[in-house]
Amino acid sequence: MHQYRVLKHSVAALIILVFSNLNSSAQTQLSPDLIEKIDKVVTDTLARTGVPSASVAIVKDGQVVYTKAYGDARLDPKTPATPQMRYSIGSISKQFTAAAVLLLQEQGKLSLDDKVAKFIPNLTRANEVTIRQLLSHTSGYQDYWPQDYVMPPMMLPTTAQKILDMWARKPLDFDPGTKWQYSNTNYVIAGVIIEKVARMPLLQFLQEKVFTPLGMTSVSDTDQAKLGDTDPAGYLRYALGPLRAAPKEGKGWMFAAGELAMPAADLAKWDISIMDQKLMKPASYREFSTEVLLKNGLGTHYGLGVDVNSQAGHRALSHGGEVSGFTAQNVVFPDDRAAVVVLTNQDAASASGAIASGIAPLLFATTDAATPAKLEQAKKIFEGLQHGTVDRSLFTDNANSYFSEPALKDFASGLGPLGTPQSFIQASQGLRGGMTLRVYIIRFPQKVLRAWTYEMPDGKLEQYQIAAQN
Repeated sequence: MHQYRVLKHSVAALIILVFSNLNSSAQTQLSPDLIEKIDKVVTDTLARTGVPSASVAIVKDGQVVYTKAYGDARLDPKTPATPQMRYSIGSISKQFTAAAVLLLQEQGKLSLDDKVAKFIPNLTRANEVTIRQLLSHTSGYQDYWPQDYVMPPMMLPTTAQKILDMWARKPLDFDPGTKWQYSNTNYVIAGVIIEKVARMPLLQFLQEKVFTPLGMTSVSDTDQAKLGDTDPAGYLRYALGPLRAAPKEGKGWMFAAGELAMPAADLAKWDISIMDQKLMKPASYREFSTEVLLKNGLGTHYGLGVDVNSQAGHRALSHGGEVSGFTAQNVVFPDDRAAVVVLTNQDAASASGAIASGIAPLLFATTDAATPAKLEQAKKIFEGLQHGTVDRSLFTDNANSYFSEPALKDFASGLGPLGTPQSFIQASQGLRGGMTLRVYIIRFPQKVLRAWTYEMPDGKLEQYQIAAQN
């Protein structure tokens, strides 16, 4: 139940797989060229990382326009992945728990600013910690599962109460509201509060208030039972070793923090509901998607169960997930009515995040009458810089001054070894200082770059800069 950004240190094995039996549907609204680019991002990433399969759903203009599964859901017997299969979504489940709290707040049954002690009085400093701090990971309660593997005690059944007794009665890691630290314990506490207030199991509440209204018909609670034989198996690797079956956590360990599994298309329905503000009041969606600040005013880049950030200049609500055998990434661009869902069946692997970050810019690639010619020009300039050369007739005097001999040597030494880009697209376009700003995303197997140009009214370039895309 790990937030995906916590896993950025993970090293994926570089084992090449052969992919076949690709399944797809709902893709008539995407151009063949865009579909080809999406497929290449996924298949190249799976080949590079060795992750066995991925299930992808894409939302554009507020509709699911593409679902496709790649690779093998099971290795023995070999079973191709299909879009209908359910994958564990891990900590992406947390935003559903947060939504349950917000729905109860709308009913007047609790408030985000209520203290935990109002509902569970015997936890450490429960009279100081608020529900908002639980959902935003600013409470100070220690995480009971920071590891990226399943420890022996976690293979045995537990209960939410036992988790709280063991971890939520320890001294806090910091004073409430003073730091951000990801903690699954926060969401177990929140889940217990929900059940006390709603007077029903959390999953029953979500079924009635979220899943059924949104038509999410295939959601599974993997905290109670593992996925069935018609769904993917979860895998792990030891360093660069072969894929092995991942163990299943014991019952109770994923309650409210990482218990859900579903097809990618079901998660996309949830994403659309965020864009449409369908389930909750506008005020609740503002709470959900607003960055929580620490007491000193520092931003956390986190709302209530979601990362709040920017990708390629677009507001994004995102979250990753990991449970034993599975990793996932979900990115929603509410202002653009777009989303990318990527579910995979290997833990401690980077593929889901890499696929999502590869697809997202493709959805925002801009086109005007000048775009094809300018894109080709940008590619040729980039290729020249890889060799330490530049066509100075394309640039203004200011830009030519920027491209000094030492600068060209640095461009060549840094860019040349990368070789030919896998893709080179225009991601956005705008105005700046009386010039046209164009932003390009340049993708290589192990690195993603961003290039941006300022074009004068006469067509000459005042700027062409390149940096790593974070």
